[in-house]
Amino acid sequence: MKKVRIGSGSAYWGDMLDPAVELVKNGDIGYIGFDHLAELTMALLQRAKTKDPATGYIPDIIPWMKAILPTCAEKGITVISNGGGANPEAGGDEVVKLAKELNLTGLKVGVVVGDDIFGKLDEMRAKGIKFKNMDTGEEDINRIRDKIVAANAYIGADSIIEALQEGAKVIVAGRVSDNALYVGPLMYEFGWSFNNPDWDLIGAAITVGHIIECAECCTGGMSNMWKVAPRLWDIGFPIAEVYENGDAIITKTPDSGGLVNQWTIKEHLIYEVHDPSNYLMPDGIADFTALKLEEIGKDQVRVTNMKGKQRPSELKVCIGYRDGFIGEGQVFFPWPDAYEKAKKGAETVRERLKKVNLDAEELRIDYIGVNTLHGEVAPEPTSELNEVGLRVVAKTKTKEEAEKVRREVTHLWTIGSVGSSFGVPLPIRPVVSLWPTLVPREEVPTRAIIKEVR
Repeated sequence: MKKVRIGSGSAYWGDMLDPAVELVKNGDIGYIGFDHLAELTMALLQRAKTKDPATGYIPDIIPWMKAILPTCAEKGITVISNGGGANPEAGGDEVVKLAKELNLTGLKVGVVVGDDIFGKLDEMRAKGIKFKNMDTGEEDINRIRDKIVAANAYIGADSIIEALQEGAKVIVAGRVSDNALYVGPLMYEFGWSFNNPDWDLIGAAITVGHIIECAECCTGGMSNMWKVAPRLWDIGFPIAEVYENGDAIITKTPDSGGLVNQWTIKEHLIYEVHDPSNYLMPDGIADFTALKLEEIGKDQVRVTNMKGKQRPSELKVCIGYRDGFIGEGQVFFPWPDAYEKAKKGAETVRERLKKVNLDAEELRIDYIGVNTLHGEVAPEPTSELNEVGLRVVAKTKTKEEAEKVRREVTHLWTIGSVGSSFGVPLPIRPVVSLWPTLVPREEVPTRAIIKEVR
């Protein structure tokens, strides 16, 4: 039975490089996928592109490609990345330039475009399409139209498959869904098609992609297995050995740290999932409730009986818009009476913010070491604490109002209790908020552009 071995080389922008290098050297894989994007990343990249049209892609793709492309070319490994971000064509051009420097003549680089609908928003509205906010229920983008900085649809594997059919050995895409990086090569290799779909097989590809898309997060990272996972500093990235009947074996690079067992797979199966029976993706809907997991050896889990349903008629779009500023300050208080000192500091800052007439949409005060993560449900300390941090943060409409928060917190150095300390004041941060919505699939045509290294 035909099989494909595909590895995951990255979970996010800034992930470790050495496990990906190890994966292409010793993973015996035919494909490697790199996920670099998160919901807000596109807005940040779009802002960079606005300042400099030659940017907007994930900078990591250049050192990553430099590290792995020679080995991938030698072994015939195909690289698929969504590191094109807000400017996949510029990212693709940089990969072509690098491949020339590496003397990889003849290499075909595919660039997937079409997810960016920022320039089509008004045209689509003129057709009567409304961008209803999936979180708040607001019917359209009237309130934020002049603040929008990015609008990207989550597209599927269609044009990844197209690029593979054209002979691309490196594919640079924009906002394809995380698991499309894996759905594409599996559909291409096994001849599965959206024209005559077997939705259970496509659902299996989505499921496998979901399991491995966050790399180390299914090999012992971000896990309840942290106590028993060996050598997390040397963690191995995952490999999916997928068969044409849809079954798969999840493993990792040989002799690496971390571990793969049914629990690490289960943990990632439910990561970022609202309804495990209906995991909606651009390429289909996966059903995680029917599958079976079986540990068949050390760091080997077989996944079978995966199911799927027809892909949705709409695509999710994340619209990013300017939404004010964040002003923040932190100060730390030592034993004795650290918590009492922090609470006195909070009272002092509140009164100072009243005196300077802070105009804030939100104000939050946390005690680091007490309730930063658990908020109001955190119990009060029952013993003396060695140290407590005070975090004061506000969301404001203007940069000037945000500056008030940063400035007033620093005054606790001189009007706070003895021993208070802090480092360099935190910079004011612009806020980019998300407006999640849905659009008809046919409004987001995608295509693959092929660039050959000469």
